[in-house]
Amino acid sequence: MAVLLGVDTGGTYTDAVLVQDDDRVIASAKSLTTRADLAVGIGSAVAAVIKSANIDPATIAMASLSTTLATNALVEGQGGRVALVYIGFSQKDFASHGLTEALAGDPSLALSGGHNHAGGETTTLDRTALSNWLKEISGISAFAVASQFGTRNPAHELAAAKIIGAETGAPVSCSHHLSAKLNGPKRALTAVLNARLLGMIDQLIRHAQDSLIALGITAPLMVVRGDGALIGSDMARARPIETILSGPAASIVGARWLTGADHALVSDIGGTTTDIAVLRDGRPMIDPAGAQVGPYRTMVEAVAMRTSGLGGDSQVHFIIEGLVGGVRLGPRRVLPVSLLASEAGDIVHATLDQQLANPVPNEYDGCFVRRLQNMPSGGLTDRDAAVLDKIGDHVKPLNTVLKIRLETQSLHRLLARGLVQLASVTASDASHALGLATAWDRSAAEKTLRLFGRQRTGAGKMLAKDPQTMAQIIIDQLTQQTVLALLETAFDEEETAFGVPAAELARHVLMQKGLDQHRGLLALNAGINVPVIGLGASASTYYPAVGNRLGCDMILPSHAGVANAIGAVVGQVTMRKTGVITSPSEGCFRVHLAAGPQDLGNVETAMNLLEEALRSEMLNAAKDAGAGNIQITAKRKIQSAKSEAHEVFLEAVISVEASGRPRIAH
Repeated sequence: MAVLLGVDTGGTYTDAVLVQDDDRVIASAKSLTTRADLAVGIGSAVAAVIKSANIDPATIAMASLSTTLATNALVEGQGGRVALVYIGFSQKDFASHGLTEALAGDPSLALSGGHNHAGGETTTLDRTALSNWLKEISGISAFAVASQFGTRNPAHELAAAKIIGAETGAPVSCSHHLSAKLNGPKRALTAVLNARLLGMIDQLIRHAQDSLIALGITAPLMVVRGDGALIGSDMARARPIETILSGPAASIVGARWLTGADHALVSDIGGTTTDIAVLRDGRPMIDPAGAQVGPYRTMVEAVAMRTSGLGGDSQVHFIIEGLVGGVRLGPRRVLPVSLLASEAGDIVHATLDQQLANPVPNEYDGCFVRRLQNMPSGGLTDRDAAVLDKIGDHVKPLNTVLKIRLETQSLHRLLARGLVQLASVTASDASHALGLATAWDRSAAEKTLRLFGRQRTGAGKMLAKDPQTMAQIIIDQLTQQTVLALLETAFDEEETAFGVPAAELARHVLMQKGLDQHRGLLALNAGINVPVIGLGASASTYYPAVGNRLGCDMILPSHAGVANAIGAVVGQVTMRKTGVITSPSEGCFRVHLAAGPQDLGNVETAMNLLEEALRSEMLNAAKDAGAGNIQITAKRKIQSAKSEAHEVFLEAVISVEASGRPRIAH
């Protein structure tokens, strides 16, 4: 009997599940995610699931971790302070490829150097300029390095990384380690995001390992990659960008395992995001363009997932425009006031009562802020540091912290750095007010919703007359935003090309009237034509209404609330890599290897050399990732052109995949 432990660390909850012999769940448990010290939440969930199953922790043969932490961090704009070294490119590339937004004010250097398409050096690397620049900057948690045609010859990336490591001691993220594809600016963006996540994911994995060891679990720890495959924890630490969409990818694997469905939409609602993917022939679709999270299109291979900032703990915003008014949810996750009140009830209730007694509503009514402990705060401006000091170590009503507009801007930067946490109205509060959820403080939820409903629409009327009405408005809006997200995904994946953007089609008046089943001179019907598998702890609360609106079969499987944790232990280790052979001149076949280009005079010899190198590299990578019984496959694709009645070799691409189930402890 092999017992496997799956753990999923989400924005709100940490889930743990025990699976026996790969075919049945024997226990599951949840604990609140403790962002200030992730080990607490992980340890609580694992201890609870071990107690529920009544097993000896030493008998657990493997542990695996999936997480939405990296995804949430990118959606919410969080992460460490980084610096980019951009070799052989122009400074103007920063604005045109989204690098400016991704850097968000962090330092960067456009450095002379780089190679050409064939891997030859075009300009000497300016090592002196790099060393001088490194002396000028400080407070950097990690560096990103991207060089022109670095995938054809990584020499300059490796040299820059060596200099940075020697002079700063900080970790370095090289773009050629993350993708073998061309498109330097996109590789640079991926390297920047990877560097930003290094400290965060390293801390998560260390906390997870410490928690498991403290509980007597010595089994190897795996981590779910964004394509649903498993990798070893050391590899995840070095390449945290590969864990974006880790949690959602695990949920797809878990959904398939739980339902056996071949064709479906899978919608996983968490505290921070809703993640939607397509299941075809029992397999999740892989995004050929690379994973997109929020505004960022990366070069990381991952499931084709539409991630939106919509979850049970999404911040509710009042819509001021128009006479009727209304609300929208997300994309920022906040702490539900009902949850905060269960932890700091005195200050929360005293503040809410005082605000309810005020005859005029304030924009910060029902909003609180607290500092997250043990988070590094280096590199703050004086104003940002002053606001952080004003927040102090206890829960504060937001209106006592923010007095001027500049302090509001400071708060946004502190939130982006993950140094503080905001609490305000969420859908979770609405669920508690309506009695749909009972875990936290219902009274605090009702008071907060009463405050929120006092806001005035353009017509001068209150948004809602009582907490229950306000709560239903929020739940209805969550339903509508979920419906739109599912429709957009379906239109994007529809084989028939409509020629109109998916978002526009989803919101089109004919589509919405079709969902209403309009009957007049016209009869309009619309909906989703495949089942929707609803996952997440709150799926049973929110998704029946979504299924009704879309006229589809809504599948809510048992253990839907821990599908991510299940997917974490039933997947395979899979390592893939692609290599290229070019021909810089007739009769010369250049093999682009990890150590640099190598020229040969015979194309078959060149392809055999590249394939063997890739096979060896992927075999070792799969072993390092924890795989056993490894199977390796290789594919060759040759591009050629006809010239004067004979074939001219242009390029060859060889792809190698190594996969196997994780080795387990005996």
